[in-house]
Amino acid sequence: MASSKPPARIVYQEFGPVADPISDEEIDLPPQQQNVRIQATRSGRKGKTVTVVNGLQLSTPGRQALLKALKNFCGSGGTLKEDCLEIQGDQREKILAYLLKQGYKAKISGG
Repeated sequence: MASSKPPARIVYQEFGPVADPISDEEIDLPPQQQNVRIQATRSGRKGKTVTVVNGLQLSTPGRQALLKALKNFCGSGGTLKEDCLEIQGDQREKILAYLLKQGYKAKISGG
């Protein structure tokens, strides 16, 4: 016999209404209104360099489409982690050129 638990309820809350994580709507901003940062990093990746693209305000399908286009343009692999796009290798200049051509306000950050 499976135990059926009632849905979780809030016992105590100090400030404001509860943000429902399921109802968070993802907003697609036009490329001209987005400040994108591009950074190459090796931390936590066993010495392998990856290029991380932060600051995109796109829905998940939009991020996946952009990731696919960037991987195809750079000729390398990549993944979508949290709110960041990760492209294998140091591809900062290629990604910057591609994003500027698409109309994004992009900058290379870090050293």
